Amino acid sequence: MTGLDIFALIVLFTIACALIALVVFMGVWPGIIAKKRNHPYAEAVAIGGWVGLVFGGVLWPVILIWAYTSPPTSQRELSSREMK
Repeated sequence: MTGLDIFALIVLFTIACALIALVVFMGVWPGIIAKKRNHPYAEAVAIGGWVGLVFGGVLWPVILIWAYTSPPTSQRELSSREMK
């Protein structure tokens, strides 16, 4: 093995590790946001982040948006949202 081959293997290994780290970060990200914002369904958002990635990432952006939103907690809040 030449020095160039070893360098290529190191680069490939680094890229593979970076991709794995990116997938893990994307799977955890919605859950972290939901927990920081005290979302009432934080556990569902966390699980949805992983499920969204496993099934091709199609619903992952929806889960991320869900992490930033929260449902109305009172009747007054619900009626004020309907008035807008």
